Amino acid sequence: MTPEQVAAASKPIVLELGDAYTRCPTTLRRARLLGISGWSFYVTGRAGALGDVRAETVAAALGFLAPDAVADGWDAALRTVRPAEVAAATLAECCRWGDERLDALPGAGRLAALLGRAVEAADASGMPLFAAWRAMPVPERTAGARAAVGLRLLREHFAGAHLLAVRAGGMTPLEAVLAGPEGEAGAVACGWPPPYPPVGPLVRRRLWAEAVTDRLVSAAFAALGPADGAELVDLLLATRAHLRGGG
Repeated sequence: MTPEQVAAASKPIVLELGDAYTRCPTTLRRARLLGISGWSFYVTGRAGALGDVRAETVAAALGFLAPDAVADGWDAALRTVRPAEVAAATLAECCRWGDERLDALPGAGRLAALLGRAVEAADASGMPLFAAWRAMPVPERTAGARAAVGLRLLREHFAGAHLLAVRAGGMTPLEAVLAGPEGEAGAVACGWPPPYPPVGPLVRRRLWAEAVTDRLVSAAFAALGPADGAELVDLLLATRAHLRGGG
């Protein structure tokens, strides 16, 4: 497989599994322990690696979430807890989820190793969230935990690359969300209020942005080579099938 093919094949799986831990009830309980809402925990957990920055900076880095919704979550959390503490709690929950859900899977160690190599080789230019997350110290944990962190980091890399591609294609983040598979429901989930622009003219631009996203991320997979890249895709497919099957 070429690096671009690995990127295209792995992208939907990484996007799905890279934040699966955030939907775990145990993770959501951590938000209550910190005294913040689930939305504040999500926003601040994702962007807290940036440190004590303003909500406008967070919205610019996240890109696809509506600025007002970002400010609501970020500022509410700031009144109770430091962003770095929420980011550390998010990382701990990611590791815990990986311990519980991925460590017993056949090939977990190999998955963690391949993801780690891709993350290390990835170019973080123009992707502050990915760079900040990659710089966070991760305690030496099980293979499952390392795989979960690798999925989380690679997901942030895909998201950062897609934001760059969308803007290069002349689309706004809202337009990209509307032209995506979830359409207006996705826009609502991301905090964007109606009315929305028509989607028809945006579809071709979004397809172009998807191809550019794969090209931007391909450097991470080029470091693996064709055989290891194909193996990574196989391991990701097997992991998703296991998790969807309730394993």
